[in-house]
Amino acid sequence: MQFEHLGARPRIHPDAVIAPSAVISGDVTIGAGCQVLHGAVLTAEGGPVVLGEHVIVMENALIRATSVNSVRIGSHVLVGPMASISGATIADEVFLATGVRVFNGARIGTRCEVRINAVVHLRTVLPPETIVPIAWVAVGDPVQMLSPDRHEEIWALQHDLDFPGYVFGLDRETPDLMAQLTERYGSSLARHRADRRLDS
Repeated sequence: MQFEHLGARPRIHPDAVIAPSAVISGDVTIGAGCQVLHGAVLTAEGGPVVLGEHVIVMENALIRATSVNSVRIGSHVLVGPMASISGATIADEVFLATGVRVFNGARIGTRCEVRINAVVHLRTVLPPETIVPIAWVAVGDPVQMLSPDRHEEIWALQHDLDFPGYVFGLDRETPDLMAQLTERYGSSLARHRADRRLDS
């Protein structure tokens, strides 16, 4: 399913294969030899999503750009089932395994491997050929790798990265943070009301 969003239409190379149940919305460019499998969602929420050549996006993966952070994925990248990429830059020959989460402003270098259910946090930079172990959390620049049982250390690093401020422009200490966040974000997402399906 392809949608025009905010006046932008997907641009898909004729050699790419898109499953009929995948959703491609807005300013999305998909290069030659790419495969986007069933249930995957590629959505440009104010910024572009660009896939190079021979990128495989597996079932139920989510790739989302924002007005602040576009998504750029190099060539020969595998995005595993149920992986999520939001506003990040991924270099060539990267493997993102099942269930991986990559957050806004992250940059993943050439030939990195992010293993099953691992997290690359907000504004984190992985140098080329870095491996993030299964379920571990990569955070910061320079990057630190922490096992999931080290929550207090992860939170200490994550706190200063300021997720609500960086992604939503809101101070973490705002008394009604979630009320403001959901209303602001909901208002932005409501722009999909005017989307137009292109392939029906």
